[in-house]
Amino acid sequence: MKNTKSLIPKQAASFAVMLAVALTAICQPAKGQASTNAAAATPAAPAAAPATNVVSLTPPVRIKPGVTEKWTDAAGNVWLPDQGSTEGETYEATDAVVTNTPNPALYQTERYSMTAYSFAVPSGKYTVKLHFAEVFSGISGPGDRVFSFNVQGHDFKDFDIWVKAGGFSKAYVESVDVEVTDGKLNITFTPKVENPKINGIEILPRT
Repeated sequence: MKNTKSLIPKQAASFAVMLAVALTAICQPAKGQASTNAAAATPAAPAAAPATNVVSLTPPVRIKPGVTEKWTDAAGNVWLPDQGSTEGETYEATDAVVTNTPNPALYQTERYSMTAYSFAVPSGKYTVKLHFAEVFSGISGPGDRVFSFNVQGHDFKDFDIWVKAGGFSKAYVESVDVEVTDGKLNITFTPKVENPKINGIEILPRT
């Protein structure tokens, strides 16, 4: 006759081990669950803010760089204060006597060292006029300030205000016809010698 009594403690011990394993599996979270929950609890990154240098305008519009208030020219046109620029500094030369213009005060203020101007405008055809005059005393002749700029895809390479205007403290206006198809007009600047600068921007509708 087999000794069944001796098997009972062994069976009981095996059952206890199996029960402990089962309880442990129930109490522990499934593999990877903790990290999944943690990821779900992490707030999503906020959406990137829109570029602050792009301003919405309805042409005709005129911008006077370097100022914080509106200005009216000799013909009664209102020029808005400086806006739409990316980077750069402002400069004022109120004692500059600018010739070759009915509006010398326009050229007494400027923005320099900027990389771009951007404007949200209705899609259409425009004439863009950029106003320049060399009034900084650190510039003493041709070649002292040379830069390039691009107006809505139109390149102006190695632009020298002194050469274009014919000397110091003389106004010069560069005009270019452009077409806006995506609701945004861009003007970019690239330095070569010294910093790019600008005294006025006009965006005028054309037919």
